[in-house]
Amino acid sequence: MEINEYQKLALKTLNPKLDDKEILINGVMGLCGESGEAIDIVKKHLHQGHELDKEKLANELGDIAWYLAETAYILGYDLEDILKMNIGKLQKRFPEGFKSEDSINNR
Repeated sequence: MEINEYQKLALKTLNPKLDDKEILINGVMGLCGESGEAIDIVKKHLHQGHELDKEKLANELGDIAWYLAETAYILGYDLEDILKMNIGKLQKRFPEGFKSEDSINNR
């Protein structure tokens, strides 16, 4: 599946009653909430003795992808555009690949 195809299919489940402001708020809040659920899985693994539930974590990543698709959409971007922008930023920031000194100097 191509990333923009995912976005198109995911957006079929967008609540049609939401206006643009509500979609933006829902998307950003959803990203935060689902990211919190993902870190909770890792926290339980690292600090509470749970086995890492990879399937549950993968499902949370899927939920994060949905909210990313929604937020990109309301901003007028395809997911592919968002990912290309991010790679461009990373290549500029770390032209030789990750180096600690580049990270430190790019606060």
